Amino acid sequence: MTEMLEYRSGLLGQPYLEDILKYAIHLSSADETEAVIEASSSSLTRFARNTIHQSVAETDAVLEVRAALGSRVGAASTNDLSQQGIARAVEQACILARHLPENLEWPGLPDPQTVPDVTAFDDAVASVTPETRARTAAEMCNAARALGMYASGAFSTGWAEYAVMNSKGLLAYAPGTEIGLTFVVEQPEAPASAYASAVGWRVSQIDVESLQRQALDRALAARSPRPIPAGEYPVVLEPYAVANLLDALAEAGMGALAVQEGRSWMNRRIGRRCLSPQITITDDAFDPDGLPQAFDCEGMPKQRVPIVADGVPTSPVYDRLTAAREAGRASTGHAQPYDEDWDGPLPEHLSVAPGDQGIEDLIASIDHGLYITRFWYVNLTSPTNCGVTGTTRDGTWWIERGELAYPVTNLRIDQEMVPALAQVRGIGRERRTLAGAFGGVHRVPALALESFRFIDPGNGHVGGERFEESDE
Repeated sequence: MTEMLEYRSGLLGQPYLEDILKYAIHLSSADETEAVIEASSSSLTRFARNTIHQSVAETDAVLEVRAALGSRVGAASTNDLSQQGIARAVEQACILARHLPENLEWPGLPDPQTVPDVTAFDDAVASVTPETRARTAAEMCNAARALGMYASGAFSTGWAEYAVMNSKGLLAYAPGTEIGLTFVVEQPEAPASAYASAVGWRVSQIDVESLQRQALDRALAARSPRPIPAGEYPVVLEPYAVANLLDALAEAGMGALAVQEGRSWMNRRIGRRCLSPQITITDDAFDPDGLPQAFDCEGMPKQRVPIVADGVPTSPVYDRLTAAREAGRASTGHAQPYDEDWDGPLPEHLSVAPGDQGIEDLIASIDHGLYITRFWYVNLTSPTNCGVTGTTRDGTWWIERGELAYPVTNLRIDQEMVPALAQVRGIGRERRTLAGAFGGVHRVPALALESFRFIDPGNGHVGGERFEESDE
């Protein structure tokens, strides 16, 4: 162990990270010790109103230590990777463990695990330069300016490597990359805007030209939106809108803690069909077109979990603590960091099975209804049926006799998702990879639903800033 562990540019590599983790565990006086390190580098170019206004980069490495004295567990973290910094973090974790109350549900640290081999690192992403990001942003800004519109958005790239080790011999290591691009195009002084976004771990997952064309064309088509009455309408939801609702379903109870505490929409429905038989939702951390991940923050191997199969809720996701509450249950590799925001295990790689229809087919199936690009400020109103409220945003159209007739002003939604997903007209065959609310991604198609409730005609504004301040 060198006197000073200086951060180097590029991947540190497994041997280097192992040295840090071994040293931390060696210093611990606890009965059980876990050490986790994440080294990362992230860069972002942000633009607004056709001008690049921010280019930032951050490189960091954070060590987290959990020390257990019996069932008393303390934790501390640091990005000071000197010997003194590591020793201080270990000492703090041990001191906290001595003074915290016992956690009678503490399952102990896991034994060594066999971690699947997952490829999730793209040298091309790790090599993207600020000039490349700026050029992409400038091209979009220039194209919007030529059409008399404003472009805003962000282009981000980064890499990370994650390693977990504990005093029982567990070791897991994996590197990964991530790239994301989002465009928002607006009409000056008009309530019309359009949105396009994509995320992935390979450069090839981001079709810049397609996203740019989608946002510009939609913004032009969204001019002069008309108000429509509140009511219940059949809808076609773009993948962006589906991803918004999928986040709500996850938050409202796809994790075992919510089910065990009786606050999940899955309660009393597991094993019973309550959604359309067309709906299958899986948490799949191994999908090569998502953001693949081999293990969770406890070093437990990820498992592919069928959460809903043909309309039947089958199982939430588990970490070791929630699995220990149920006889014969094991972790599915979905642990979240045990911090002040901990709310049990969460799905981070949700995938909705595709159907066999194109987006035009879904639109054609509706005589009178709405086409929704995405939702904004989606919040839960009740967990039992996953009730949500929010507004439409960035492109809503009236469907007349199976065709998009004209854009409409934004509407507020008030809809329970369980009954809405029980009446599915059709599912799109194409899926997009989109950022999720919990740091992961969703793989989602378009959906056509029989009925969706809109309660507030008009502009549907609920506060908040535009994209450059609120949408990452």
